[in-house]
Amino acid sequence: MGSCSLHGAFTALVTPFTPDGAVDESALRAFVAWQVEQGIDAVVPVGSTGEAATLTLAERARVVAITAEVVDGRVPIIAGAGSNDTAVAIENSRVLGAAGATHLLHVSPMYSKPPQRGLIAHFRKVADAAPLPVVLYNVPGRTASNMEAETQLALAEHPNIVATKEASGNIEQIGEIIRRRPAGFAVLSGDDGLTVDVMALGGEGVISVVSNAVPGAMHALTAAAERSDHAAAHTLHDALAPLFSAAFVESNPIPIKAALALMGRMQNALRLPLVPMDARHEAAVRHALEHAGVPLA
Repeated sequence: MGSCSLHGAFTALVTPFTPDGAVDESALRAFVAWQVEQGIDAVVPVGSTGEAATLTLAERARVVAITAEVVDGRVPIIAGAGSNDTAVAIENSRVLGAAGATHLLHVSPMYSKPPQRGLIAHFRKVADAAPLPVVLYNVPGRTASNMEAETQLALAEHPNIVATKEASGNIEQIGEIIRRRPAGFAVLSGDDGLTVDVMALGGEGVISVVSNAVPGAMHALTAAAERSDHAAAHTLHDALAPLFSAAFVESNPIPIKAALALMGRMQNALRLPLVPMDARHEAAVRHALEHAGVPLA
């Protein structure tokens, strides 16, 4: 772990909705409370898994405020504040900081596809203005551009940029960032299935989708990896491997929301353009949960 304060398993929280499409505040409270009770190391509300793209800024602030109230200072709250408009990203940071976040997750601007020097200019401007520490988020599969190792390392020198969520799937790039980063800069896997590999290279943990369903198991996996208990880490990885696959049989968070509905944690309601999971995948998701030892409703 070194001097990095962010480490372990962090849940990229889903946002529960009622069947009519409103944020289900009672389900959210119960869900966040359960996550913390299960030992999760941090929560990440209103990111892509939380369907932030279809939440208004006021709704995102409300989700963060409820999360902060339930968490009550026990774990970090890394709120998704990203935008492909730098001015909007700064405003999101201000609002979500005021709502109770402890850190801000900023995805590289999607659709615009700025060059690497544009990414550096964007993140530096955001970090200069942000009221809280910033976590970079590199996810080329959603943004259509990769934030290269050199770019992330340049940004890591900024005093208000403290970590990266690396979801490029490029283990060589992730390893280079880990090797060359400044002290105190955390590298977190953005892919559940690569958690053990990233931590073996010296990374600090994972921002996880599957920990929505298995927070205790993902906490145990990262704790085992952190203490270099490779046998325990691999045993846990094998138990969770079917879930790592099943969580992405359709676009995230469609399958993990279906899983949480099977567990009785919330209703299987999403906002368009996302739709509930195709019924042909239910057996695979059910099997993956059972393989992970998850009791179903």
